[in-house]
Amino acid sequence: QVQPVESGGGLVQSGGSLRLSCEASRSAYSIDAMAWYRHAPGQERELVAEVSRNGITNYADSVRGRFTISRENAKNRVSMQMNNLRPEDTAVYLCHAKAGIVVNVEGALVERELWGQGTQVTVSS
Repeated sequence: QVQPVESGGGLVQSGGSLRLSCEASRSAYSIDAMAWYRHAPGQERELVAEVSRNGITNYADSVRGRFTISRENAKNRVSMQMNNLRPEDTAVYLCHAKAGIVVNVEGALVERELWGQGTQVTVSS
């Protein structure tokens, strides 16, 4: 399976903005929901924002009102505009896509999940 490719991370001062993008255009599968997760050192990976194929969005409380997720279905692309960034937003941001159903080793039907390699976002105080 082809891995989604992220871009747009970097270093920004507190209060600044960044825009992340991710494409799963080379995926052979039909892409369903797409999302951004983040993983900070010493912390659990957490869901930041997700968007369904028909545009329904969901945000973590910590980013609601500051981050905006959007997608282009024709390109299997998801983007996230991040405004008013804070030092606590520093993390590796990972693109995630759900792409159909597969049978796992136990014989159960589970969602196929595609993960990007991640892009670093660092916010300085």
